[in-house]
Amino acid sequence: MRDKEDGEQFMMLRKTLKDKKRIVVKVGTSSLTHPETGLMDFIKMEKLVRELTDLNNQGKEVILVSSGAIAVGRKAIGMKERPTKLSVKQACASIGQARLMMIYQKLFMEYNQTASQILMTKNTLVNESNRENARNTFETLLSMGAIPIVNENDTISTYEIQFGDNDTLSAIVSALVQADLLILLSDIDGLFTDDPNRNPEAKFIEYVDRIDERFREMAKGSSSDVGTGGMSTKINAARLATSAGADMIIANGADMGIIHRIIDGERIGTMFRSNRTENFYLIDYLDAPSGGQT
Repeated sequence: MRDKEDGEQFMMLRKTLKDKKRIVVKVGTSSLTHPETGLMDFIKMEKLVRELTDLNNQGKEVILVSSGAIAVGRKAIGMKERPTKLSVKQACASIGQARLMMIYQKLFMEYNQTASQILMTKNTLVNESNRENARNTFETLLSMGAIPIVNENDTISTYEIQFGDNDTLSAIVSALVQADLLILLSDIDGLFTDDPNRNPEAKFIEYVDRIDERFREMAKGSSSDVGTGGMSTKINAARLATSAGADMIIANGADMGIIHRIIDGERIGTMFRSNRTENFYLIDYLDAPSGGQT
């Protein structure tokens, strides 16, 4: 980008984040668990809940897309290795999602904040009636002041109807509800020209004005991050979210206090500027499952 002109534009855009009304926050499994044990990090979860509740208290509408169901489930039954068999993954998700929501409900109740659960598959969106029902549910919950907690319905998902990762799911939710801002929190500081763990010469990218072929190529070659979503999925999520009209931030969720710092306009993470596509249609960004009705 042209350094001076784009730099000034970038700072102006950062300052507008405080005015965002509808915000989606995605938190990955690595940001919710202790790396040494894989068990839940309750201090981070409590701070996440406090941050989101405070945004809600400011009059903003907040949606949380939370990973962690399978990780919580397998730890609950004493499974040491990450499951690979689909039925075992789904069983772990069934156990873990219930526990995860119990934790979230208890924490949100400490701040007198109402939370709800929404579980989605791709079938939720490829069918026009289902898609409209989902949108109406989100709108009603937000109008009630609730914070919807969204996850993929791993318990019943099959390959054909999976989103595959919560980076993609969070971008889809952002597009569905026409969010102003999407914040992806993971175990990385933002977007780099290469994997900084492998290449010490990798340079941090603070601002992306438009996702062009350069970034698409970066996505193809990237394999960083923990869990199902790597940098490739984050760039693809940015493409979807920005095309739908939302700004997007990739930032490190090591300290959940980063959320209010982002909203306050601090230069944290990588910011992708919204570039709404004319006649944007969400279904164009989904691979419809066999037999899916659009």
